[in-house]
Amino acid sequence: MNADPQISPAAPVHEAGDLAEATAAAARAARALIGEARGILAAMVSAEGRLSGRMLDAEQYAAHGLAWLATYGESLTQMANWARRLESAGKLGEIERLILGVGFGEYLSQIAGGIPMSQGEIVRPGDMGLSETALATFRADPAVARLIVGNTDPARMRLAQILAEREGAATFGDPGLDEEFEMVRDQFRRFADDRVIPHAHVWHLRDQLIPIEVIDEMSELGVFGLTIPEEFGGFGMGKTAMCVVSEELSRGYIGVGSLGTRSEIAAELILGGGTEAQKEYWLPKIASGEILPTAVFTEPNTGSDLGALKTRAAQDGDDWVLTGNKTWITHAARTDMMTVLARTDPATDNYSGLSMFLASKTRGTDGDPFPDPTINGGEIEVLGYRGMKEYTLALDSHRVPGDALLGGVEGQGFKQLMRTFESARIQTAARAIGVAQSALEIALRYAQERTAFGKPLIAFPRVASKLAMMAVEVMIARQITYYAAREKDAGHRCDLEAGMAKLLGARVAWAAADNGLQIHGGNGFALEYPISRVLCDARILNIFEGAAEIQAQVIARRVLEGN
Repeated sequence: MNADPQISPAAPVHEAGDLAEATAAAARAARALIGEARGILAAMVSAEGRLSGRMLDAEQYAAHGLAWLATYGESLTQMANWARRLESAGKLGEIERLILGVGFGEYLSQIAGGIPMSQGEIVRPGDMGLSETALATFRADPAVARLIVGNTDPARMRLAQILAEREGAATFGDPGLDEEFEMVRDQFRRFADDRVIPHAHVWHLRDQLIPIEVIDEMSELGVFGLTIPEEFGGFGMGKTAMCVVSEELSRGYIGVGSLGTRSEIAAELILGGGTEAQKEYWLPKIASGEILPTAVFTEPNTGSDLGALKTRAAQDGDDWVLTGNKTWITHAARTDMMTVLARTDPATDNYSGLSMFLASKTRGTDGDPFPDPTINGGEIEVLGYRGMKEYTLALDSHRVPGDALLGGVEGQGFKQLMRTFESARIQTAARAIGVAQSALEIALRYAQERTAFGKPLIAFPRVASKLAMMAVEVMIARQITYYAAREKDAGHRCDLEAGMAKLLGARVAWAAADNGLQIHGGNGFALEYPISRVLCDARILNIFEGAAEIQAQVIARRVLEGN
C-alpha cells in the first residue's frame, strides 16, 4: 500500500451505543420536520380536501423537494437502524461509526440548508414553505445539534485512511446482513472478480454482447431463478438476496447485473398475473436460463406515458396479432420471449385498454439478430450500458397463440405491470449501488497507485475526502435499498421505499462515477481507463425504471397521500 492520507489526531470517533441512540433521535427530528413540510405542501396542492393533480404539477419544485426530503428522512432512519443492529451484534466498529458520523453530518446539514436534486437544482427548506422557526427547532434538537457537525475534514481523512489500509469487501464497512446473504455475496463477488471484471471494459469498448458462456455460468449459479419459487424450478429466495446478487454483478459490469432484471420482470409478471398453465410452462424455463426474456413496453414519443401506447393486439381466430413500434428494448435480439404491452381495446386512449402478452420469438445471432419475418429491429448506439444492446423493434403482424395473453383476461396489462414496479426499482437501486461501488474501488486503487508531487494521490485531502464521501453515500443507499427489499420480502407495500431507494441510489452512482473520474484527472477522460465506462454506465440509472423527475413526482404524491 502507498502512503495514507495525512490525518489530524482530532478526528472524532463516537462511542458505539451512544452513537446508535443519537442517530435514532436525529432521524426522529428529521421525520418531524418532514411532517411539517408535508402539511404545508398538502394545503398548497389540495382543493376541497382532496389532492389536486393540476395543483401538484404547478408546485412541482416544492413537491419534488418534499420527495427528496422524505427520502433523506427514510435514509437516516435506516442508517440509525443499521447502527442499532450492528451495535447489538458488537460489530459497530470504527469505520461504521465514521460512516455514520460523516453521513448524518452531511445529510442533516443538507436538510437544514439545501438538498441537491441534481447538479444545478438545490431545493431549499424555504422552497417547501418551511419557516426559520421550524428550522431553528430542528437544529436545536440535541441529537441534531450534536451530529450535524459530524462531516469534518479529520473524520473524512480518518475514513480514507481506513479505506487505504484494508483489503477486499470488508474495506467499506459491515453492511449488516445475515450470514446467509454474506455467503451469497462472497460467491457472486468471486464470480464478478474472476469472470466479469477482467473482460468488462473490452466488451464495452467493442460494444459486444456479453458472451453466452458467461450467461450460461450465471444460469448455473441460479441468477435467473433466484426469486422464482422452488415449485417452479427457482431458488425461492427473496428480494434481499436479489439485491446482493445484483449489486455484486453490477459492480463487475452493469450489463451483467442487468441480465437478471429481464428474468425478474418476466417472472414477476407471470407470478402476479399469469394463469397456472402459464406459470408451469414459462417459469421453469426462465429459472433455468433456457428462456431469456425481454421487456417490450416503451414506444417512440411516449416515454413514461404508458397510457398513450399505440401498439395494437387484434384477435384473429384463436390467435393474437401484434402490430406496432417499440423502442429502448434491452437485449431484444438474443432473447426467446417478449413481454409485450399492447392495446387490445382500440376505443381507449388510456391505461384501461392495455393487455400484456407473453410472445415467443426466435433467438437471434450476431449475424441475424431478428430472424422472425414479423420482427424488424435496429440497434440504438448508446454511451454505456452496452452489454445487452438497445434496439428499436417493429412488430409487423407478429402472431402469438391465444394463451399468450397474460392471465387470459384483456385490459389488465397496466395493472399487471404496476405490480412489478416495486421489485424493478429495488433491483435498479441495487444495480446503482454496484456501479457506485465499482467507481469507488477503481478510484481508490488509482489514488493509491498514482503519484503526484512525490506522494500518492490519496495523501491529498480533497482526493481522500472524495473517496470518503463515496464510501459514506454508498452505504446510505445500500441501507435504504435493503430496507425496501426486506419490506417486499415481508409482503408489505413498498412502492414508496423502492422509489426512494432508486431515486437516491441513482444519484449516488452518478456522483461516485463523476468523482472517480475526477480523481483520475485527464486519464479518466481516456477510453482505455475503466472509470470512463463506469461514468457512462452510471448516467442511465437516473433515467430508466422511472426518470428521477417522474420518480420524485410519484414519491411526493405518495407522501402527500400518507397511505
